[in-house]
Amino acid sequence: MSLKGKRIGFGLTGSHCTYDAVMPEIEKLVNLGAEVLPVVSYTVQSTNTRFGDGEDWVKKIEELTGHAVINTIVKAEPLGPKIPLDCMVVAPITGNTMSKFANAMTESPVLMAAKATLRNNKPVVLGISTNDALGLNGVNLMRLMATKNIYFIPFGQDDPVLKPNSMVARMTMLSDTVYAALEDKQIQPVIVERFRDGQES
Repeated sequence: MSLKGKRIGFGLTGSHCTYDAVMPEIEKLVNLGAEVLPVVSYTVQSTNTRFGDGEDWVKKIEELTGHAVINTIVKAEPLGPKIPLDCMVVAPITGNTMSKFANAMTESPVLMAAKATLRNNKPVVLGISTNDALGLNGVNLMRLMATKNIYFIPFGQDDPVLKPNSMVARMTMLSDTVYAALEDKQIQPVIVERFRDGQES
């Protein structure tokens, strides 16, 4: 399957330390021929951290995609009926956003875009980045994994010793996950030894 001509929504939430890993994957989708519509949470827009300023990240995303960011719920709502997506990606998705998505809460542009995509019976791909995937948020993770049309970029513990509840997606598998999701398949294995990434064999 080709991504040429596919309209893909790309949502970013507030896991600021993950943005550097996600930007090349956005560029890859564009280079594969997809039209990528960027959607950002309020946290992405307004928060400045040691990983960069929100305004700079928004500018970077707009440069990569060639589209202005969708930054309000009102702007995101048409992604359901008027501007349907072939696939919606949320990467990174924080534990906070994941818990709201799992419990049908729609209080950000990213959540509205994801909900609109599910309403159209189209795939939503999630790239988790959360410190409590194996803690209180575990129930929300499992609920989403059992939900129709939701697919996961393979993920795993990034530091089992110092952060035993933390799990992060292997973002380099984002485009492969999108390909599979467009064919109604979950790429496998979905649980990987993420903490070994970058280690020499």
